[in-house]
Order: sequence, then C-alpha cells, then structure tokens
Amino acid sequence: SLELIDFKNALEQFHNLVEKMVIQKTKESSGLYTKDDDEIDYDKFYATTRTLFGPAVKDHNIQAFFRKAMSNLDERPEWLEIFGCFIGESDGMPSPSKESMVFLVSEKQQITHSVVKRKDVIKGMVKVPLLNFIVTASQKGVLTVFSEQRKFFFRYSFYFHQDTAWITGCDFLPNLKYVVAVTENTIILWDYRPKETKYEGFVIKPMKNCLLCVCTVTMADNLPRDTILMGDDKGYVYLLTMTSDDFIMKQSRADKESQFRFFDSESFTILRRKLHDDWVGKVRYISALKRFASCSTDSTKSFVLDDIKRLEDNLPVKEFSVPKGVNAFTYCGKTKVIVTGG
Repeated sequence: SLELIDFKNALEQFHNLVEKMVIQKTKESSGLYTKDDDEIDYDKFYATTRTLFGPAVKDHNIQAFFRKAMSNLDERPEWLEIFGCFIGESDGMPSPSKESMVFLVSEKQQITHSVVKRKDVIKGMVKVPLLNFIVTASQKGVLTVFSEQRKFFFRYSFYFHQDTAWITGCDFLPNLKYVVAVTENTIILWDYRPKETKYEGFVIKPMKNCLLCVCTVTMADNLPRDTILMGDDKGYVYLLTMTSDDFIMKQSRADKESQFRFFDSESFTILRRKLHDDWVGKVRYISALKRFASCSTDSTKSFVLDDIKRLEDNLPVKEFSVPKGVNAFTYCGKTKVIVTGG
C-alpha cells in the first residue's frame, strides 16, 4: 500500500512536470516566454523523471517521451510510454536468426518493382488465395496486382488520377473480378485484366461522408454479384451489392482524359446505418461467424459484431464498449476468439 501511494505521488508530480513543460513550450512558440530558473529543458526533465521513478525507466524511453511531447503539444503522450509500454524495448529483441526459426521462413522473395512514388504510402494490401495474388493500393492512387505465376511475380498497375482525395482502403471482388478501392468521396472499381476497350473500370461518386475503409462480403452462393461493406468518418457502415448488369443498365459518363466511366451514387441502392459515434476504423465480414464486424475510436460503441441484416433494419446490434475505442481487430477460427487492439 505504501509503495502504491508513493507511486501515485510520483505520477502526480510527473504529470505536473509534463504540464509545466508543455505550457513553457507553448509560450516559447508564441514569443511570450521569458527564461528563468524554473526553465525545463531535456536535462532537467531527465533528472526529475529519473528521481521520481528510479531505475524503472530507461534512458531511451525518457528521450522518446520528451521528443513526442514537444513535437505535438495538442496531444500529450500517455504516461505509460515513459515505461516503454507502447514502444518496443531495445533489450531482449530477437535476432534475425531467431526470427527465421520462429516463422520457419525457408525462402524470401523481394519485389524490386517500384509500386509507389516518393512521398506515397501503401494504404491497403489484400491477399486473394483463390487466385494466388496480392492487391495493394497506395494513398495517392496506385492500384497494383501482384500475381505469382511460375514462381515469378507479374505486376499490373494503374494510376487513378484524383484532385485531392486519397485512397483509404482496398479489397477484391471475387465474383465480378474487380479490385475495389475507396477514396474520401468515391468508390473505384478497377478491372485489372487485359482488355480491348480503353476503359479500365468504374467510379461511383459522390459519397456524402469521407470513406475510411472497405471490405468484401464473401458468400458461398456463387452468384454473379458482390457485396461491399464500407465505413466513414461519421460512424456509418454502408452496404452495397453490385452485379455485372449495374454497369450495363445504369447511365454513365466518360471523361475524355479518363479511363474510367463515372456513375452517380444516387443511382445505386446503398444502405447505411450509424453504428458508431466516431470514425469507423475497420470493417470486415467474418465468414466463419456469418457476421460483420466494425470498430471505432468511439469509447461507447467501440466494436460491433452482428448479422449483416442489421444494416437493413433498425433492430439493436451487439456492441461492446472499450475505453478509448478500438483501432484494429482480428478473428482466430481455431480458437474462436476475437482480439481487439485499442
């Protein structure tokens, strides 16, 4: 009990130290700060933190905490980070040889083709086991299919030109054979296969809210249709079912310089339901459970797991609350366990 009281006192002093340090840095940025004897620099922060917590904190964690706190004054790092709870420890890291033993990697192949340009990043990567290839989408619009044939990788890429919207996720439609990707205000359907026509796909726009994630609903009916789940920045989860007839029956327009045909989103029946009170970080259809799942940084409605029919009605959904929300989740069929990460 005495140790707990001492730790709480030390933690309170540490919070005061950080608060004072941030106030000082804020004043410095606005030119209102006058140096005095109470100035807190890194050396003073280090010495005070070491006095409060002793050998329980490591030098590199103190340095990382200080750098993170000073680089973003609006978002304070968690106090746990001073003990290295959110960043990797340098001690006890496995060597490359141990990693190989753990993962039993017999052969690795590096893809030397440049997938993205400078200052671009991969925002989505999906493996398609049935066709033995991988789909990637970069933030600035490079859609790529890596197909492993005869033990060599073949790459099919397409650059989707956009004004300011970034790609936020991708997946593959197994029945229609299209790559689906979402940007902040559009749905992209890319036909990656070689074709005689100049058009490489379709774009559905505009979407009312900013789309953040997308996934395909895998059904065992083998019908010529695909269903897509999407999440946005207002807490809505969308349900869109498409058939090949949609591309024939609906009116589209084709810009001269574009290789895509454009459809008005109002011409599609897109169901949506508000399930969260914050951004939807991830959506997924879990075939083994015949349920869809979505997560959010919302602390009250953090994780939803229910039948896909709940997106078509207003019946209550099975939802779980996690402090500070859920950023990621996965399902393990062997143990029948869902793991979430906040």
